Amino acid sequence: MSRNPVIIAYDISADRTRRRVYQILLEWRLDGQKSLHECVLSATEAQELFIQLGQAIDPATDRLLLAWVAPRRPLFARGAGRVDALFVKLLNIR
Repeated sequence: MSRNPVIIAYDISADRTRRRVYQILLEWRLDGQKSLHECVLSATEAQELFIQLGQAIDPATDRLLLAWVAPRRPLFARGAGRVDALFVKLLNIR
C-alpha cells in the first residue's frame, strides 16, 4: 500500500464544527497549523478521512480541500524553512 503526502485545508464558519474537524485530523496528521494540515495517506485512507471530515462539516457554509502533493514535483516557497527528515523534498515553512 503506497502512501503519499496530502495537504488538507478548510474554511469552517462554526467554532464547534471547527473543533470537531480538528479532533478528527489529530488522529491522521503529521503536522499542521490553524486550518492547514499535512498527512501521509494511502488512497483508501484519504477516502476514509475525506468521508469523516465531510460528515462533520456543513457543505452550505464550510469548505474542505484535500490535495495530493506530487513528491517528484518542485516545491516553491518563501521564508525560512527546514527540510522534514521523512520527506526530504518537503519544506516546512515556519
